Amino acid sequence: MCGIAGILGGVATRTERAHQLRQMSDSITYRGPDDAGYWCNETHPIALGHRRLSIVDLSAAGHQPMESDDKRYVLVYNGEIYNHLKLRDELASAGHMCNWRGHSDTETLLAAIRAWGIDAALSRCVGMFAFALWDRECAVLILGRDRLGEKPLYYGWQGEGEGAVFLFGSELKVLQAHPSFTAQVDRGALRALLRYGYIPAPNSIYQGISKLRPGTLLEVRYPQRSVSVRQYWSLASAVKSGAEKPFDGDDRSAIELLERLASQSVEHQMVADVPLGAFLSGGVDSSLVAALMQKQSARPVRTFAIGFREEGFDEAEHARAVARHLGTDHTELYVNAQDALNLIPSLGNMYDEPLADDSQIPTFLVSRMAREHVTVALSGDGGDELFCGYNNYQMADSMWRRLKSWPMPLRAMAAGGIKAIDTNAWNTLARVGRAALPASLRNSNLGDKLHKGAALMSSPSAAVLYQQLLSHWHDLDSVVIGGTEPVTAHTVLPDGVNALSPSEHMMLVDQLTYLPDDILAKVDRASMQVSLETRVPLLDHRLVEFAWRLPLHMKCRGGQRKWLLRQVLYRYVPRELIERPKQGFSIPVGDWLRGPLRDWAEALLAENRLAHEGYFHASAIRRQWQEHLSGKRNWQRQLWSVLMFQVWLENRK
Repeated sequence: MCGIAGILGGVATRTERAHQLRQMSDSITYRGPDDAGYWCNETHPIALGHRRLSIVDLSAAGHQPMESDDKRYVLVYNGEIYNHLKLRDELASAGHMCNWRGHSDTETLLAAIRAWGIDAALSRCVGMFAFALWDRECAVLILGRDRLGEKPLYYGWQGEGEGAVFLFGSELKVLQAHPSFTAQVDRGALRALLRYGYIPAPNSIYQGISKLRPGTLLEVRYPQRSVSVRQYWSLASAVKSGAEKPFDGDDRSAIELLERLASQSVEHQMVADVPLGAFLSGGVDSSLVAALMQKQSARPVRTFAIGFREEGFDEAEHARAVARHLGTDHTELYVNAQDALNLIPSLGNMYDEPLADDSQIPTFLVSRMAREHVTVALSGDGGDELFCGYNNYQMADSMWRRLKSWPMPLRAMAAGGIKAIDTNAWNTLARVGRAALPASLRNSNLGDKLHKGAALMSSPSAAVLYQQLLSHWHDLDSVVIGGTEPVTAHTVLPDGVNALSPSEHMMLVDQLTYLPDDILAKVDRASMQVSLETRVPLLDHRLVEFAWRLPLHMKCRGGQRKWLLRQVLYRYVPRELIERPKQGFSIPVGDWLRGPLRDWAEALLAENRLAHEGYFHASAIRRQWQEHLSGKRNWQRQLWSVLMFQVWLENRK
């Protein structure tokens, strides 16, 4: 795992450009502490930088930037191509003789591009990556990102006229290190952050700076400066292909095939020239990955877990039980509010684009613990999105089936009647009439539940209903000053994938947005901050394509989510160690904001500060902060999204 940086264009001299490149690359030294490389072209204003975390081929033969044998291409690359040795065999079989200098996958990728062209080369690659390739012959810069978005890549033009430069890199701080960087906060992206807790690609927190979408190639021709973007792999195409050629086998054959695909993926991702382990929460996904690793290992696999003392948040005991059964070498760490408080000041730098997923804290802590013992860690991410693992899928599906039988005017009238009564009045009614209410409504936050339900009742489609369920803040005009919320896959799916069930629609939306822009971004930043490479076996694109061939009843059956994954896991771990309500990897942030994090939050949410900065309507933020402190309402999701922007903003000063 590594970090990349680059510059194209501008009027700087080669010496000046080299200095700029070094500053950009060195801003992410933690992504690659083992080596650094810098290359500036003699004839064109192109410069490529690289920071290396040595995982495969630890020798100097893996040094980057790397040139192809014929000197046509220069490559900087971040990631792993797990089948690269097979690609070398394929190259040899096809008569493409290469004078191999080492056994790095970077060298393999260059040879494959030279032999087959970039699209054909990438179609053969199995892995995670982000890269920049300079084609000397055509004076073309090509940026590429892996199919599911495991590795990040930002880009954009800065400056004006002849002085305009095209900047790109693994993180935003790479671009910020260039003297031409002057981009301002994108208030539309800020709106997206407050709705979802993350910023969906291709948007970034800065105007004019984009994230390259997963499965995409971007080309910049020089000196024309023309930019074109195309997909070499499409999740939407995988969905359509799965619908055209659905899996027609029985349960047993599906279980066998899934086990084979998952085992192969884990086997490929266990290849490393450095110590390797796994994150283990004790849930279905991470337990399956750990089990398949242990099956293929001659020694106990290193596993790592985080625990909390607060009731309802501790998964460490479950991870411990699974580790004991599998025979792994298990390490765990218990986290408290002070650990979080110690970490919070660095969040704005670690996540150099604001991210409001409170599991970012335990993710960093488990990464830091793991790095003390290993250099590579496998995780179970992706199982929920691929195999219908989230509660929201079934909840939204069930709600929509009920709602769609009601005429819209009737739903709108009922929703209006509920909203006409203030939430506090509903809460008072719940307290006064508690004995007469059904158990499901005996809740001090009845007003919140009813108002949320009213918003859902007005949804014209299952897609809008799901967006409402996901939203942290609903009335963004009352919170964010200015900006227009960007269009995302939450409301507009790619063409040709509309004939999906509500649950499948939600899984696709999450795979297009939440998975790459929240889950994978969170894991990448947290792990790379401590120079730990993470790998995600369940996101092998062949496994993803297989999942979209499966009928929904193999993913969710009899109310049990991830049914097929569980059947594979039960071959290795007794079901009684796994069967329990889903907890999620989160922290008790709501309670901590009222306790040990209160002073920190109060300083960031001070009314005069909010008013001076000019991004938020201070009165709306203060009202929810006071209601949360009183204990009458739980606004932790809403407040955390604002706090994470505030932490990020403070880090920029």
